[in-house]
Amino acid sequence: MRAVTVTPGVANSLRLIDDQPEPAAEEGAILVEALAVGICGTDHEIISGEYGEAPPGADRLVIGHESLGRVLEDPTGTLQPGDLVAGIVRYPDPEPCPNCAVGEWDMCRNGLYTEHGIKALHGFARDRWRIQPRFAVGLDPALTKVGVLLEPTSVVAKAWDHIERIGHRAEWQPQTVLVTGAGPIGLLAALLATQRGLAVHVLDRATEGPKPELVAALGATYHTVPVNDLPFEPDVVVECTGAPTVVIDVMCKAAPTGIVCLAGVSSGGRSIDFDAGALNRALVLENNVVFGSVNANRRHWDLAAQSLTRADQGWLTSLITRRVPVAGYAEAYTAGPDDIKVVLDFAS
Repeated sequence: MRAVTVTPGVANSLRLIDDQPEPAAEEGAILVEALAVGICGTDHEIISGEYGEAPPGADRLVIGHESLGRVLEDPTGTLQPGDLVAGIVRYPDPEPCPNCAVGEWDMCRNGLYTEHGIKALHGFARDRWRIQPRFAVGLDPALTKVGVLLEPTSVVAKAWDHIERIGHRAEWQPQTVLVTGAGPIGLLAALLATQRGLAVHVLDRATEGPKPELVAALGATYHTVPVNDLPFEPDVVVECTGAPTVVIDVMCKAAPTGIVCLAGVSSGGRSIDFDAGALNRALVLENNVVFGSVNANRRHWDLAAQSLTRADQGWLTSLITRRVPVAGYAEAYTAGPDDIKVVLDFAS
């Protein structure tokens, strides 16, 4: 069968092969026909050879961790043939840490987890894949066109879950949310914020293209000014750029008792001259919290599915700016200037 693969650690080794073996039964009881695979920055980093790990005994890694498929067979009865399904990316380590042992593998403490399409497990960019029942997330049939957004939505569902847990350390009545970055994660974070009835502001550098209109369609406010020039102090910040200056600026901008969730990953290698003592003073005296968030566990995937079902399907469809047939895989993995979410289409 067809599969999009890389040789981990080797830059620009991306290949579409047509002789990938059928998924082994050991991968899971549920056999799935691939419909679509979303592409994100993690895929580009793996293609660049920055990281990635093939399964034991394999030379190449099938990439793709943002999945959507249709069940072909499920002898366990968890799902039915024809059901729409997505596969959870991360699996707990075989000798689980305390968090993995209770199903919170997103908070793994020893780093021995595995991840489809990233670390020691083949991904979903292949014609057929298998999944274990507890890692299979059934989706409403109405999500056929947009269910591939489930994985990034699970990431922000976790971020909001933890924001709310932290917020309830005291009497908490947030009003204003700032999301920095209007990529897929930022826009989905804004979506979940609007679903909570909050006043949402999104900051991004783009002055043209689809981003301003997508933000406006949510009823949110779009900004292109520097963080320090915003005329308000947000109760919650979801930082999705990973840009070091933006990270520092939002920490300083948050309102008293504010919460800053860092969901973007910085590349490192840059030094910034700033007053760390003043930042520390502000965080302490204003009881602010800054925390990092990545990945998601089963509970967050289920919450994400609920959020997508409640969302405007036309708006979600607009997030997918390109759908590329598998035969044009090289084009799909080449970033375009107006891309938000690019999807590799296995159904066409």
